[in-house]
Amino acid sequence: MHRNRIAVLAAGVAMVLGTASPALAASSGTTVITFTVSAGTLDITVPAGPVSIGTVTPSTSAQTIGPTPLGNVEVLDNRGGTTGWTATVSGTNFVGPSTVPISAASYTTPTATVTGTATVANTSVNPLTNTASNVQVATAVSGINTATWNPTITIVIPANTLAGTYTSTLTHSVS
Repeated sequence: MHRNRIAVLAAGVAMVLGTASPALAASSGTTVITFTVSAGTLDITVPAGPVSIGTVTPSTSAQTIGPTPLGNVEVLDNRGGTTGWTATVSGTNFVGPSTVPISAASYTTPTATVTGTATVANTSVNPLTNTASNVQVATAVSGINTATWNPTITIVIPANTLAGTYTSTLTHSVS
């Protein structure tokens, strides 16, 4: 019987020792937390048209219309980063009773009004073409920024251009 008591006692001690005991608590601990600021968009707004540049009468000599303000063009960079951007312009030929090439027009780009952090350099386009030409280039960008400018358009109408209304489409882009 003494042996049985020792066996029972040994089994009880084994059970107590075999049971997991709670871990000792640390005096400090760390938890990593995160958040995300998702990038916005890069957008451009342009004047609603049509914009009338002016009127002349038929002539045997070339005539100049302008410079005429086009209206505000604005780039809004909501990407919230450090990547610069480039705004461009291109145009189509003026179509009416005859065709006046887009190269008869020029686009004068004034210095942009900038908000936020960006260095924006302007370039005028003379003559306008049907391929994209840089008009504003932003560098040293940090965070959200805008640039607004009001370009002027000048058109040299060729001699003997037929009477009528002529239409061209300007395309502004930003990337």
